[in-house]
Amino acid sequence: MANTLGSRIGEFRKKKGMTQDQLAEYIGVSSQAVSKWENDLSCPDITLLPQLADYFRVTVDELLRGEKSKVVQVVSAEERKDFNKMLLKVFVHSEQGDIVKVNVPLGLIKAALEIGMQLPQISCHDALKNIDLQAILLMAESGVIGKIVEVKSANGDNVEVVIE
Repeated sequence: MANTLGSRIGEFRKKKGMTQDQLAEYIGVSSQAVSKWENDLSCPDITLLPQLADYFRVTVDELLRGEKSKVVQVVSAEERKDFNKMLLKVFVHSEQGDIVKVNVPLGLIKAALEIGMQLPQISCHDALKNIDLQAILLMAESGVIGKIVEVKSANGDNVEVVIE
């Protein structure tokens, strides 16, 4: 499926388990209008974008561009992903040109910590040594998602920690 505004509206609608008629009624347009949006024959009026984004619990940017927001948000219990399918993403760009990208399932981190394992692959860079993985797990279990840490050090290192 193409990554268009219409395809994203259809995808978000289906994730909510709604029909086109139900979305149309909620937004205050005809079901034919929703059908045209989803088939890329027309686009929603610009004034409807914030209402659509709020309803689908995404940003207008994510709705328009298809890019997930890295803004921190707390997701309600019924809308959370399965914890074992969530990822901890760590990005480090050092002044020396090193690039470190770590994507680790949160379930794996939790299991490793429960048996007392150290996770040197996550804390191998100086900028990451003080990351409290237990605190990150608690945040994720409480529904926190998004970019939870962004550090730009004086020596030029950039570090981001994202729960997704």
